[in-house]
Amino acid sequence: MNRKLIRPDLTAIKEKIGRTPVAKAAADPPTVSAVPAEAALAGGGNPPANAPSAPQGTGSPRRKIAPPEQTNAESFYYLKQMQSKTPMVIVLQDDEKLRGIIEWYDKHCLKINRIKEPNVVVPKHNIKYLYKQDEEPRIRRSRGGKKEESSSPDVELPLYD
Repeated sequence: MNRKLIRPDLTAIKEKIGRTPVAKAAADPPTVSAVPAEAALAGGGNPPANAPSAPQGTGSPRRKIAPPEQTNAESFYYLKQMQSKTPMVIVLQDDEKLRGIIEWYDKHCLKINRIKEPNVVVPKHNIKYLYKQDEEPRIRRSRGGKKEESSSPDVELPLYD
C-alpha cells in the first residue's frame, strides 16, 4: 500500500506574508524589499488569518504573568523546622500557647511533640500564628517592684472621717 502525505504548498503563503521562496529568490532578485513576517507584525501590520497566535502569558509585554497559586513556602518552612527539630510556640485562636516540636504536617493539621505532656494534633484553622521558642519575647522586670514592697507601711494608719 502506497500512502502519500498530503501537504499544502507553502510558497503561496510565504508570498502573501512578503517572503519569496528560496529557489525563486536565488534566480530572480526581488524588486520590492521583502519584509519578514516578524517585522510586519511589529510595525503594526495585521497577521494573516491562518498565522498561529502566541499563547497568552508567554512573552507578552503587555500582560503580566499571574503568580503561581501555591509557592510552597509553608511546606518549606515546616520541613526546615522539622529537620532541625526547632522548639516552636504555637498560639491558638483563643490565645492558648502550645510548646513543642513539629513532628509532621498535613494539608489541614500539624502534629506537635511536647515534653512531659501528650502529643497533640492541631488543626491549621485553629492556629493564630507560630514562632520559634528562641525568638520568644523576654519579660523585663524592673527593680522598682522591690521598692514598692519595702515602702509599704507595716503599721496601719487610721482612716480620717
